[in-house]
Amino acid sequence: MMSSAENHASRSGDRTAVITGIGACLPEHVVDNDAVIARGALRTDDTWIRTRTGIARRRHAAAGTSTGDLAVGAGRAALASAAGHRPDMLVLATTTPDHPCPATAPAVAHRLGLGTIPAFDLAAVCSGFLYALATATALVRAGTCSTPLVIGADTFTTIVDPRDRETAPIFGDGAAAVLLGPGHPDAPGAVIATDLGADGSGSDLITVPGGGSRHPRRPPPQGEPDPYCFRMQGRTVYAHAVRRMTESSRRVLGQAGWHPGTLGAFIGHQANQRILDAVAERLGIAPDRRFGTIHDTGNTAAASIPLVMADPAVHAAVEPGERTLLTAFGGGLTWASVALNWPDTAPGSQPPSRPDSASARAADLSRSPSWITTTPASAPAS
Repeated sequence: MMSSAENHASRSGDRTAVITGIGACLPEHVVDNDAVIARGALRTDDTWIRTRTGIARRRHAAAGTSTGDLAVGAGRAALASAAGHRPDMLVLATTTPDHPCPATAPAVAHRLGLGTIPAFDLAAVCSGFLYALATATALVRAGTCSTPLVIGADTFTTIVDPRDRETAPIFGDGAAAVLLGPGHPDAPGAVIATDLGADGSGSDLITVPGGGSRHPRRPPPQGEPDPYCFRMQGRTVYAHAVRRMTESSRRVLGQAGWHPGTLGAFIGHQANQRILDAVAERLGIAPDRRFGTIHDTGNTAAASIPLVMADPAVHAAVEPGERTLLTAFGGGLTWASVALNWPDTAPGSQPPSRPDSASARAADLSRSPSWITTTPASAPAS
Protein backbone atom coordinates (compact mmCIF):
# COMPACT_ATOMS: atom_id res chain seq x y z
CA MET A 1 0.00 0.00 0.00
CA MET A 2 1.33 3.45 -0.89
CA SER A 3 1.89 6.01 1.85
CA SER A 4 0.16 9.39 1.69
CA ALA A 5 3.46 10.97 0.59
CA GLU A 6 3.79 8.42 -2.20
CA ASN A 7 0.18 8.98 -3.29
CA HIS A 8 0.75 12.74 -3.38
CA ALA A 9 3.94 12.29 -5.37
CA SER A 10 2.16 9.99 -7.81
CA ARG A 11 -0.72 12.43 -8.33
CA SER A 12 1.43 15.55 -8.67
CA GLY A 13 4.30 14.05 -10.64
CA ASP A 14 6.63 15.54 -7.98
CA ARG A 15 8.39 12.27 -7.19
CA THR A 16 11.77 11.61 -5.65
CA ALA A 17 13.54 8.88 -3.73
CA VAL A 18 13.15 8.78 0.04
CA ILE A 19 15.39 6.86 2.47
CA THR A 20 13.22 4.38 4.37
CA GLY A 21 15.89 2.16 5.94
CA ILE A 22 19.53 2.41 7.03
CA GLY A 23 21.89 -0.36 8.10
CA ALA A 24 25.56 -0.91 8.90
CA CYS A 25 28.01 -3.78 9.13
CA LEU A 26 31.46 -3.44 10.70
CA PRO A 27 34.03 -6.19 11.28
CA GLU A 28 34.55 -7.07 14.93
CA HIS A 29 38.34 -6.66 14.92
CA VAL A 30 39.33 -3.18 16.17
CA VAL A 31 42.88 -2.12 15.23
CA ASP A 32 44.47 0.87 16.93
CA ASN A 33 47.32 2.96 15.57
CA ASP A 34 50.00 1.10 17.52
CA ALA A 35 48.86 -2.20 15.97
CA VAL A 36 49.00 -0.73 12.45
CA ILE A 37 52.49 0.60 13.12
CA ALA A 38 53.70 -2.74 14.45
CA ARG A 39 52.13 -4.71 11.59
CA GLY A 40 53.96 -2.77 8.89
CA ALA A 41 57.04 -1.75 10.89
CA LEU A 42 56.09 1.83 10.04
CA ARG A 43 58.38 4.72 10.92
CA THR A 44 55.71 6.81 12.64
CA ASP A 45 53.79 7.00 15.91
CA ASP A 46 50.26 7.32 17.26
CA THR A 47 50.50 11.10 17.66
CA TRP A 48 51.61 11.60 14.05
CA ILE A 49 48.68 9.56 12.72
CA ARG A 50 46.09 11.26 14.93
CA THR A 51 47.41 14.74 14.15
CA ARG A 52 47.58 14.26 10.38
CA THR A 53 44.41 12.21 9.86
CA GLY A 54 42.18 12.33 12.95
CA ILE A 55 42.18 8.51 13.06
CA ALA A 56 42.72 6.56 16.28
CA ARG A 57 41.40 3.14 15.31
CA ARG A 58 39.68 1.29 12.51
CA ARG A 59 38.08 -2.12 11.79
CA HIS A 60 39.87 -4.85 9.83
CA ALA A 61 37.94 -7.71 8.25
CA ALA A 62 39.00 -11.16 9.40
CA ALA A 63 40.88 -13.40 6.96
CA GLY A 64 38.39 -14.84 4.49
CA THR A 65 35.78 -12.11 5.07
CA SER A 66 35.01 -10.37 1.78
CA THR A 67 33.38 -7.15 0.66
CA GLY A 68 30.32 -9.20 -0.26
CA ASP A 69 30.09 -10.58 3.28
CA LEU A 70 30.03 -7.07 4.72
CA ALA A 71 27.55 -5.92 2.04
CA VAL A 72 25.14 -8.72 2.94
CA GLY A 73 25.29 -7.75 6.61
CA ALA A 74 24.63 -4.09 5.82
CA GLY A 75 21.83 -4.97 3.42
CA ARG A 76 20.09 -7.13 6.01
CA ALA A 77 20.35 -4.38 8.60
CA ALA A 78 18.87 -1.80 6.21
CA LEU A 79 15.99 -4.10 5.29
CA ALA A 80 15.24 -4.73 8.96
CA SER A 81 15.32 -0.99 9.60
CA ALA A 82 12.84 -0.47 6.75
CA ALA A 83 10.27 -2.77 8.39
CA GLY A 84 10.04 -5.35 5.64
CA HIS A 85 9.90 -3.34 2.41
CA ARG A 86 11.15 -5.45 -0.49
CA PRO A 87 13.90 -4.08 -2.78
CA ASP A 88 13.37 -4.26 -6.55
CA MET A 89 16.98 -3.32 -7.45
CA LEU A 90 20.40 -3.50 -5.80
CA VAL A 91 23.30 -1.11 -6.47
CA LEU A 92 26.62 -1.94 -4.79
CA ALA A 93 29.27 0.79 -4.65
CA THR A 94 32.69 -0.81 -4.21
CA THR A 95 36.26 -0.72 -5.49
CA THR A 96 37.19 -3.99 -3.78
CA PRO A 97 34.76 -6.53 -5.30
CA ASP A 98 34.91 -10.18 -4.35
CA HIS A 99 36.16 -11.08 -7.83
CA PRO A 100 37.35 -9.20 -10.95
CA CYS A 101 34.51 -11.04 -12.69
CA PRO A 102 31.57 -11.36 -12.14
CA ALA A 103 30.21 -8.34 -10.27
CA THR A 104 29.58 -8.81 -6.55
CA ALA A 105 26.08 -7.29 -6.45
CA PRO A 106 24.18 -10.25 -8.00
CA ALA A 107 25.65 -12.62 -5.42
CA VAL A 108 24.76 -10.19 -2.62
CA ALA A 109 21.18 -9.98 -3.90
CA HIS A 110 21.01 -13.78 -4.05
CA ARG A 111 22.31 -14.18 -0.51
CA LEU A 112 19.75 -11.63 0.70
CA GLY A 113 17.01 -13.76 -0.89
CA LEU A 114 15.94 -11.05 -3.33
CA GLY A 115 15.35 -13.33 -6.29
CA THR A 116 16.23 -12.14 -9.78
CA ILE A 117 16.07 -8.36 -9.25
CA PRO A 118 18.54 -6.22 -11.25
CA ALA A 119 21.85 -5.93 -9.39
CA PHE A 120 25.09 -4.26 -10.44
CA ASP A 121 28.36 -2.89 -9.09
CA LEU A 122 29.31 0.76 -9.38
CA ALA A 123 32.98 1.82 -9.07
CA ALA A 124 33.73 5.46 -8.21
CA VAL A 125 36.11 4.71 -5.32
CA CYS A 126 35.38 6.94 -2.30
CA SER A 127 32.66 8.83 -4.18
CA GLY A 128 30.95 5.52 -4.94
CA PHE A 129 28.10 5.65 -2.45
CA LEU A 130 26.96 9.11 -3.55
CA TYR A 131 27.27 8.09 -7.22
CA ALA A 132 25.13 5.04 -6.43
CA LEU A 133 22.61 7.09 -4.42
CA ALA A 134 22.29 9.60 -7.26
CA THR A 135 21.88 6.79 -9.80
CA ALA A 136 19.23 5.01 -7.74
CA THR A 137 17.37 8.28 -7.15
CA ALA A 138 17.29 9.00 -10.88
CA LEU A 139 15.95 5.51 -11.56
CA VAL A 140 13.18 5.99 -8.98
CA ARG A 141 12.25 9.35 -10.48
CA ALA A 142 12.18 7.79 -13.94
CA GLY A 143 9.95 4.94 -12.75
CA THR A 144 12.56 2.28 -13.65
CA CYS A 145 12.48 0.96 -10.09
CA SER A 146 10.62 1.77 -6.90
CA THR A 147 12.60 0.52 -3.91
CA PRO A 148 16.32 0.19 -4.71
CA LEU A 149 18.77 -1.00 -2.08
CA VAL A 150 22.01 1.03 -2.21
CA ILE A 151 25.07 -0.43 -0.48
CA GLY A 152 28.53 1.05 0.00
CA ALA A 153 31.07 -1.63 0.96
CA ASP A 154 34.84 -1.89 0.82
CA THR A 155 37.67 -3.95 2.29
CA PHE A 156 40.62 -1.71 1.48
CA THR A 157 42.87 -3.62 3.84
CA THR A 158 42.99 -6.30 1.12
CA ILE A 159 44.68 -3.92 -1.32
CA VAL A 160 46.69 -1.61 0.96
CA ASP A 161 50.38 -2.33 1.53
CA PRO A 162 50.82 -2.57 5.34
CA ARG A 163 54.36 -1.17 4.91
CA ASP A 164 53.16 2.05 3.22
CA ARG A 165 53.11 4.81 5.85
CA GLU A 166 50.97 7.04 3.60
CA THR A 167 48.04 4.62 3.26
CA ALA A 168 48.22 1.79 5.83
CA PRO A 169 47.12 3.95 8.82
CA ILE A 170 44.23 5.49 6.92
CA PHE A 171 42.02 2.67 5.75
CA GLY A 172 39.56 0.39 7.49
CA ASP A 173 36.86 -2.03 6.33
CA GLY A 174 33.09 -1.68 6.53
CA ALA A 175 29.74 -1.51 4.80
CA ALA A 176 26.50 0.42 5.13
CA ALA A 177 23.28 0.57 3.14
CA VAL A 178 20.11 2.55 2.58
CA LEU A 179 16.79 1.41 1.18
CA LEU A 180 14.94 3.93 -0.94
CA GLY A 181 11.30 4.31 -1.81
CA PRO A 182 9.21 6.81 -3.81
CA GLY A 183 7.91 9.85 -2.01
CA HIS A 184 7.47 13.61 -1.90
CA PRO A 185 10.42 16.05 -1.63
CA ASP A 186 9.02 17.39 1.66
CA ALA A 187 9.31 14.00 3.35
CA PRO A 188 12.10 13.15 5.83
CA GLY A 189 14.74 11.18 3.95
CA ALA A 190 13.91 12.72 0.57
CA VAL A 191 16.80 13.24 -1.85
CA ILE A 192 16.50 16.85 -3.03
CA ALA A 193 19.46 17.41 -5.37
CA THR A 194 22.62 15.70 -6.62
CA ASP A 195 25.89 16.80 -8.21
CA LEU A 196 28.46 14.49 -9.83
CA GLY A 197 31.81 15.18 -11.48
CA ALA A 198 35.01 13.53 -12.69
CA ASP A 199 38.44 14.47 -14.05
CA GLY A 200 40.36 11.61 -15.64
CA SER A 201 43.50 13.70 -16.01
CA GLY A 202 44.18 12.88 -12.35
CA SER A 203 43.59 9.15 -12.63
CA ASP A 204 47.15 8.38 -11.51
CA LEU A 205 46.78 10.16 -8.15
CA ILE A 206 44.74 7.39 -6.50
CA THR A 207 45.30 4.01 -8.09
CA VAL A 208 46.03 0.31 -8.01
CA PRO A 209 48.24 0.24 -11.13
CA GLY A 210 48.37 -3.51 -11.79
CA GLY A 211 45.81 -6.24 -12.30
CA GLY A 212 43.59 -4.76 -15.00
CA SER A 213 43.71 -5.03 -18.78
CA ARG A 214 46.25 -2.18 -18.99
CA HIS A 215 48.74 -4.04 -16.79
CA PRO A 216 47.54 -7.65 -16.43
CA ARG A 217 48.47 -9.51 -13.28
CA ARG A 218 51.97 -10.97 -13.37
CA PRO A 219 54.84 -11.11 -10.84
CA PRO A 220 56.60 -7.73 -10.38
CA PRO A 221 60.28 -7.41 -11.28
CA GLN A 222 62.69 -8.15 -8.46
CA GLY A 223 62.96 -5.20 -6.09
CA GLU A 224 60.10 -3.23 -7.67
CA PRO A 225 57.03 -2.01 -5.70
CA ASP A 226 54.03 -4.33 -5.71
CA PRO A 227 51.82 -2.98 -8.55
CA TYR A 228 48.73 -4.64 -7.09
CA CYS A 229 48.69 -2.50 -3.94
CA PHE A 230 46.88 0.79 -3.51
CA ARG A 231 48.93 3.95 -4.09
CA MET A 232 48.01 7.57 -3.38
CA GLN A 233 49.78 10.90 -3.83
CA GLY A 234 48.53 12.34 -0.56
CA ARG A 235 49.51 16.00 -0.75
CA THR A 236 48.16 16.49 -4.27
CA VAL A 237 44.99 14.56 -3.42
CA TYR A 238 44.43 16.78 -0.37
CA ALA A 239 44.31 19.95 -2.49
CA HIS A 240 42.03 18.37 -5.09
CA ALA A 241 39.69 16.97 -2.42
CA VAL A 242 39.19 20.27 -0.61
CA ARG A 243 38.55 22.21 -3.84
CA ARG A 244 36.31 19.68 -5.56
CA MET A 245 34.18 18.88 -2.50
CA THR A 246 33.71 22.58 -1.75
CA GLU A 247 32.72 23.42 -5.34
CA SER A 248 30.40 20.42 -5.64
CA SER A 249 28.76 21.23 -2.30
CA ARG A 250 28.06 24.79 -3.41
CA ARG A 251 26.51 23.55 -6.64
CA VAL A 252 24.18 21.09 -4.95
CA LEU A 253 23.18 23.64 -2.29
CA GLY A 254 22.39 26.04 -5.12
CA GLN A 255 20.19 23.42 -6.79
CA ALA A 256 18.34 22.83 -3.52
CA GLY A 257 18.04 26.56 -2.79
CA TRP A 258 19.66 26.08 0.62
CA HIS A 259 22.05 28.41 2.41
CA PRO A 260 24.87 26.59 4.26
CA GLY A 261 23.79 28.28 7.49
CA THR A 262 20.44 26.46 7.34
CA LEU A 263 21.99 22.98 7.33
CA GLY A 264 21.21 20.64 10.18
CA ALA A 265 23.97 18.19 9.25
CA PHE A 266 27.14 18.07 7.14
CA ILE A 267 28.68 14.65 6.41
CA GLY A 268 31.77 14.42 4.24
CA HIS A 269 33.68 11.39 3.06
CA GLN A 270 35.76 10.21 6.02
CA ALA A 271 39.18 10.45 4.41
CA ASN A 272 41.01 12.91 6.62
CA GLN A 273 39.75 15.16 9.42
CA ARG A 274 41.75 18.12 8.11
CA ILE A 275 40.03 17.82 4.71
CA LEU A 276 36.61 17.66 6.36
CA ASP A 277 37.30 20.72 8.48
CA ALA A 278 38.72 22.67 5.53
CA VAL A 279 35.63 22.02 3.38
CA ALA A 280 33.22 22.85 6.19
CA GLU A 281 35.05 26.08 7.01
CA ARG A 282 35.02 27.19 3.37
CA LEU A 283 31.29 26.55 3.25
CA GLY A 284 30.66 28.30 6.57
CA ILE A 285 29.18 25.28 8.36
CA ALA A 286 29.27 25.46 12.15
CA PRO A 287 31.31 22.81 13.99
CA ASP A 288 28.26 21.47 15.83
CA ARG A 289 26.64 20.63 12.47
CA ARG A 290 29.59 18.51 11.27
CA PHE A 291 29.33 14.76 11.86
CA GLY A 292 31.73 11.90 11.30
CA THR A 293 33.15 8.60 12.53
CA ILE A 294 36.70 8.88 11.19
CA HIS A 295 38.21 8.73 14.69
CA ASP A 296 36.88 5.19 15.18
CA THR A 297 36.48 3.75 11.66
CA GLY A 298 39.15 5.44 9.54
CA ASN A 299 38.58 5.74 5.81
CA THR A 300 36.17 3.01 4.72
CA ALA A 301 36.00 4.28 1.11
CA ALA A 302 32.50 3.83 -0.38
CA ALA A 303 31.12 2.86 3.05
CA SER A 304 32.27 5.97 4.91
CA ILE A 305 29.29 8.32 4.38
CA PRO A 306 26.52 5.73 4.95
CA LEU A 307 28.35 4.51 8.08
CA VAL A 308 28.04 8.02 9.50
CA MET A 309 24.38 8.05 8.46
CA ALA A 310 23.92 4.78 10.37
CA ASP A 311 25.56 6.08 13.55
CA PRO A 312 22.97 6.28 16.39
CA ALA A 313 24.79 9.28 17.87
CA VAL A 314 24.13 11.25 14.67
CA HIS A 315 20.45 10.27 14.70
CA ALA A 316 20.21 11.48 18.29
CA ALA A 317 21.64 14.88 17.28
CA VAL A 318 19.81 15.50 13.98
CA GLU A 319 16.04 15.87 13.76
CA PRO A 320 14.13 14.09 10.96
CA GLY A 321 13.66 16.41 8.00
CA GLU A 322 16.63 18.67 8.78
CA ARG A 323 18.61 19.83 5.76
CA THR A 324 21.63 17.59 5.20
CA LEU A 325 24.64 17.89 2.90
CA LEU A 326 26.69 14.86 1.88
CA THR A 327 29.90 15.28 -0.13
CA ALA A 328 32.74 13.03 -1.25
CA PHE A 329 35.92 12.86 -3.30
CA GLY A 330 37.65 9.77 -4.64
CA GLY A 331 39.89 8.19 -7.23
CA GLY A 332 39.17 8.67 -10.87
CA LEU A 333 39.24 11.52 -10.00
CA THR A 334 35.58 11.64 -8.94
CA TRP A 335 33.48 13.80 -6.66
CA ALA A 336 29.83 14.01 -5.68
CA SER A 337 27.42 15.84 -3.40
CA VAL A 338 23.84 15.14 -2.34
CA ALA A 339 21.31 17.38 -0.58
CA LEU A 340 18.65 15.49 1.34
CA ASN A 341 16.25 15.76 4.24
CA TRP A 342 17.54 13.83 7.24
CA PRO A 343 15.67 10.49 7.35
CA ASP A 344 13.18 9.44 10.00
CA THR A 345 14.30 5.85 10.45
CA ALA A 346 16.20 4.03 13.17
CA PRO A 347 19.46 2.51 11.88
CA GLY A 348 20.13 -1.20 12.22
CA SER A 349 23.35 -3.18 12.49
CA GLN A 350 24.40 -6.71 11.55
CA PRO A 351 27.68 -8.64 11.78
CA PRO A 352 29.46 -9.79 8.58
CA SER A 353 27.57 -12.61 6.89
CA ARG A 354 29.78 -15.50 5.81
CA PRO A 355 28.23 -17.80 3.16
CA ASP A 356 28.04 -21.53 3.70
CA SER A 357 30.58 -22.91 1.23
CA ALA A 358 28.43 -25.84 0.13
CA SER A 359 25.34 -23.72 -0.50
CA ALA A 360 27.47 -21.07 -2.22
CA ARG A 361 28.84 -23.68 -4.64
CA ALA A 362 25.31 -24.86 -5.36
CA ALA A 363 23.87 -21.36 -5.74
CA ASP A 364 21.33 -21.07 -8.54
CA LEU A 365 20.03 -17.58 -9.21
CA SER A 366 16.95 -18.96 -10.91
CA ARG A 367 15.90 -20.57 -7.61
CA SER A 368 16.59 -17.83 -5.08
CA PRO A 369 15.12 -18.43 -1.62
CA SER A 370 12.10 -16.44 -0.52
CA TRP A 371 12.84 -13.05 1.00
CA ILE A 372 13.06 -13.07 4.79
CA THR A 373 13.12 -10.03 7.06
CA THR A 374 15.48 -9.94 10.02
CA THR A 375 15.39 -8.34 13.43
CA PRO A 376 17.79 -5.41 13.81
CA ALA A 377 20.65 -5.92 16.21
CA SER A 378 22.34 -3.26 18.31
CA ALA A 379 23.87 -0.32 16.46
CA PRO A 380 27.60 -0.22 15.66
CA ALA A 381 30.04 1.28 18.11
CA SER A 382 31.22 4.73 17.12
